[in-house]
Amino acid sequence: MKKGIFTLAILSIFIVLAACGTNKEEKVETKQTSQVQTKQEPADSLQLLKNDKVGDYLADSEGKTLYYFTNDEAGKSNCSGDCLANWPAFSQEDFAVPEGFDKTDFGTITRADNGKKQVTYKGYPLYYFAKDQQKGDVNGQGVKDVWYIVNSKTEFK
Repeated sequence: MKKGIFTLAILSIFIVLAACGTNKEEKVETKQTSQVQTKQEPADSLQLLKNDKVGDYLADSEGKTLYYFTNDEAGKSNCSGDCLANWPAFSQEDFAVPEGFDKTDFGTITRADNGKKQVTYKGYPLYYFAKDQQKGDVNGQGVKDVWYIVNSKTEFK
């Protein structure tokens, strides 16, 4: 009888230790998962997407392509009225930038036509194209030879 109680006590100790060891592993996994999550970009980050025709390009957090207008000047938008209806201004307030971009290259201007803020890249206003309907659309690339996607190699006149 004493052997049975002793064996049962030893077995109980092993079960308790095994259960403690399992909890410890779960804590380590949880900690590792949270480390991975902190490395991910915030939901409102700009993205660098790739297209077979145009290569890498800048998009907003939802994957909508960002463009610049060659008729703009640094610090000034020359797109208003019907132009602005077709090329809505990008005006997100706070965002992270993808690798290869410098956050200090982004700023804002106050539009002369409506007083609203518009995000700039290297001083030039950024826009969407109304005909881009879903993530990955680049329908505005090269329109009238004055509208182009933005990427880290974009150079302005």
